Amino acid sequence: MDVRDALLARYSVRAFLDRPVDLDLVRDMLKVVARAPSGGNLQPWTVHVLAGDAIERFKALIASKMDAGVVEKPEFNVYPPQIWEPLRGRRSTAARKRFEACGLVEGPETTRLMQRLNYSFFGAPVGLFFFLDRRAGPPQWGDVGMMMQSFMLLALDHGLATCPQEIWSNWPRSIAEFMNVPDDLMLYSGMSLGYADHGAAINSFRTDREPLQSFSHFHGD
Repeated sequence: MDVRDALLARYSVRAFLDRPVDLDLVRDMLKVVARAPSGGNLQPWTVHVLAGDAIERFKALIASKMDAGVVEKPEFNVYPPQIWEPLRGRRSTAARKRFEACGLVEGPETTRLMQRLNYSFFGAPVGLFFFLDRRAGPPQWGDVGMMMQSFMLLALDHGLATCPQEIWSNWPRSIAEFMNVPDDLMLYSGMSLGYADHGAAINSFRTDREPLQSFSHFHGD
């Protein structure tokens, strides 16, 4: 698969097959995507990987905390506090398509169901968490994003699927405690990794992209 095809084929998979992923393959993929660019070659990322018994115990922990009404304070806003148009509309449209694909109606119960799916890694056998030093700034956050995108594209080349999940920022303390992450590291995002269930309704829709002229400006010949 060439890069162009991978970029066009990638989407956030929200239902995975009950099929294990070779962790040696994951290790090799992480070695390769460590070639992702970073300003000054800082390589500001730290990655923790959950699989097997560990991911099952972690999912059970989060489920039990949700059942008990536990809430943790996120360390950053995934979306701007007062999101504006056209960003608000794009987010709402994407959510509506996701609900419609599953035959669901938007509302509190549907939102809770989607949260449960998120916090189960959508059934994926592998979960990844991406961290960076708390002293890092916006440029380093961008570096980690480029590394994650590189990982998602490489996953496609191996027949794997992914879903980046910044929603895990809602559980910073539980994640850090479960994996003994040092206090000087801050969680940026999680990610589900596995083999896509192409027959699942939630995987049947695709989000739209804005036309080129709406976001690009060319200067000169």
